[in-house]
Amino acid sequence: MRTTTLGSKGPEVGVLGLGCMGMSFAYDMAAPRDDKTSVSVIRQALDLGMTLLDTADVYGPYINEELVGRALVGGHRDRAVLATKVGLASVGGPGEVRTVPKGRPEHVRTSIDESLRRLGTDHVDLYQLHRVDPDVPIEETWGAMAETVAAGKARHIGLSEATVDHLKRAQSVHPVTSVQSEMSLWTREWMTDVLPYCQEQGIAFLPFSPLGKGFLTGRFASFDDLPEDDFRRRLSRFQQEALRANLAIAGKVREIAERMEATPAQVALAWLIAQGPYVIPIPGTKIPNYLADNAGSADIELSTEVLAELDALPTPQGGRY
Repeated sequence: MRTTTLGSKGPEVGVLGLGCMGMSFAYDMAAPRDDKTSVSVIRQALDLGMTLLDTADVYGPYINEELVGRALVGGHRDRAVLATKVGLASVGGPGEVRTVPKGRPEHVRTSIDESLRRLGTDHVDLYQLHRVDPDVPIEETWGAMAETVAAGKARHIGLSEATVDHLKRAQSVHPVTSVQSEMSLWTREWMTDVLPYCQEQGIAFLPFSPLGKGFLTGRFASFDDLPEDDFRRRLSRFQQEALRANLAIAGKVREIAERMEATPAQVALAWLIAQGPYVIPIPGTKIPNYLADNAGSADIELSTEVLAELDALPTPQGGRY
């Protein structure tokens, strides 16, 4: 796979990474987990050159980091650029679990050690603040994140879903290597200010949910296609009326893919890769065939005309959450 770097000063990575969350959290939770296949998918991703692996302590919670850690034993750790996150906590009882920001410096200091233990490593290559805590000045949280670098526990630090103001305030304390936020052909809000700022500053931008939480692949024609206990059933864009309207977006992506003899997923990912050298999508999958399909996007070059067609896609009906 072609490579780039994690921003202007980060390590070399494939132009496409792997999001590991869905292997053990959020998607299709009624189906039994298949950790053996997930471990195989993670190692296959490394074989394909998708070296950036993304997880977080809150996924599960904790079980996703443990899964990634098991996948990296036996010499695979050195092949990976390993990223995890801190700054969200799960609260509530069964059936009412939700996540809330948790950015106190002492939480960061203890959480990095716990993540390293679960991941089975002495450092992560990228430690990310999952969400900015509105009750804690970002300078305080970011100072604790910077301590993990000084201690050798993290090589680089990044933010998720951060504004330009957040970035500037964080940069006054310690360099920001990356920003991870949702971006895809149906989620483009960050392209107006955050992405241009990242490009100007040499900061990597890591789009999560780059396939519109699976919608852009054309897998879902109705609300009933969503698996039981899948968190997308609670999202407004997947409600029946909105979903029906949004099918036009997926249909156009499919039309372009057919003309190019590619898949919709490959076209959607190639569009993101084309947004800049440090834009590194991290599609998540736990299915080997989908992984190989996603990897093929790195070999697709979209013409100016095709990029214009994709840029002209309508805004989806419904909010992100």
